[in-house]
Amino acid sequence: MPDTPGISRRTFGGLVGGGAVTAAVAGPAVAPSAAAAPAGRNTAERPFRARTGGRPGRRPNILFILGDDLGWADLSSYGSPHIRTPHLDRLAAQGVRFTDAYAGSATCSPTRFSLYTGRYPGRTPGGLAEPLGNRVQGLDPRHPTLASLLKRAGYATALIGKWHCGWLPDHSPTRSGWDEFFGNFGGALEYFSKLGQFGDYDLYEGDATYEDLRYYTTVLTERAVEYVGRDHGRPWLLNLNFTTPHWPWLTEDDGETGEEIAARIRSGNALGALLHRDGGSVEKYREMVESLDASVGRVLAALRRSGQEEDTLVVFASDNGGERFSYQWPLSGAKSGLLEGGIRIPTVLRWPARVDGRQVSHEPVFSPDWTATLLEVGGARPDPAYPLDGHSFADYLLRGRDLPERDLFWRVRGNRALRRGDWKYYRDAAGRDHLFHLAEDVREQADLAAVRPDLLAELKSAWEEVDSGLLPYPAA
Repeated sequence: MPDTPGISRRTFGGLVGGGAVTAAVAGPAVAPSAAAAPAGRNTAERPFRARTGGRPGRRPNILFILGDDLGWADLSSYGSPHIRTPHLDRLAAQGVRFTDAYAGSATCSPTRFSLYTGRYPGRTPGGLAEPLGNRVQGLDPRHPTLASLLKRAGYATALIGKWHCGWLPDHSPTRSGWDEFFGNFGGALEYFSKLGQFGDYDLYEGDATYEDLRYYTTVLTERAVEYVGRDHGRPWLLNLNFTTPHWPWLTEDDGETGEEIAARIRSGNALGALLHRDGGSVEKYREMVESLDASVGRVLAALRRSGQEEDTLVVFASDNGGERFSYQWPLSGAKSGLLEGGIRIPTVLRWPARVDGRQVSHEPVFSPDWTATLLEVGGARPDPAYPLDGHSFADYLLRGRDLPERDLFWRVRGNRALRRGDWKYYRDAAGRDHLFHLAEDVREQADLAAVRPDLLAELKSAWEEVDSGLLPYPAA
């Protein structure tokens, strides 16, 4: 281990994982732009410490922004050498950057189930799909959600963007606690025509189609800018779910390519066309991520103009690990699998009224934890009939208390994983069990299963205990 005074071995491992050794010790790993680092301010991150001693203020507005298939190191503040994300870097600099944050699953819809319910995807039938790909399954409207519980506590609620937790007529955000919905129901769509995975038009306001053939990221950004700029009169929750940078690989300048994809969708090969296997590039992906960054910047600027910035808790994250053009070094794996590259995600939090900026946290957290945390800070109670699997870390963020020792659990067809502290149990698609020490081996190349068979057995047993309480997968 390098001789780095004042930094423990565990913290050093987290810094390597965060692509931020330089940032934490001597400044940013990537030189920030003027937008990312206001002139005259120290750019070095420091280990997270709660701002204690202050008096609790008003309940915050909550703006939870999801990118789609954004890789863990696709932001310049996470180490990307070629993608510039000044607005998201500035958001991180104004709050806390999490190096060991995880999605609730390895694909789109189960992670959304875990975020909306605060529970493992395998608690509900719709969460067993990886991802959801038929019109029958979805999030049961009777199941309490982040939105329905906050709404009961007096919040206005809205979801703008990708839902991917079921289709009409039975499943919709407006049936699950969101007052307003503007976006798409499916997992992917062509960015201009709005043709989705079943070949039909997929842009809705509420339960009615809404015609707008402009670039989808722009349309969502405009709607989000309008929402945060309103005079709400009460605290609000906005889930802003971009489809960027999910395939097909299109930017605002690619209308002609978009029409070619739309024509293939109309010919009857919707999913094949949307997968866009014959398109995309590292450069095109860079343009998409930078477009996402600019859109987030527009929404945050609108929030600032509205005078609500101080009392709005903003979280930015991805819904799972990166896809074929993502930059994820040094992680192994990608979307759909449970190696770190499939589930570790960039995550930043900003709440000026309660949390100081220029901080970095190496504590492991995942999607259901955010549900529990946001419910607590919003003054909402979980439904005891649907106990949460996530743990609130409001005490950690606001009162300086240690996070409780607990396991993070994942299950997908063909993979299993459990993280306890710095140790990770992983079963691959061939049924082989592995044991990794993430603080020293974030790339998951040094398998310690034969060295620590006792610990492997302990973590495997812990995984199987959780699994025994979940719904079984239906026969393939």
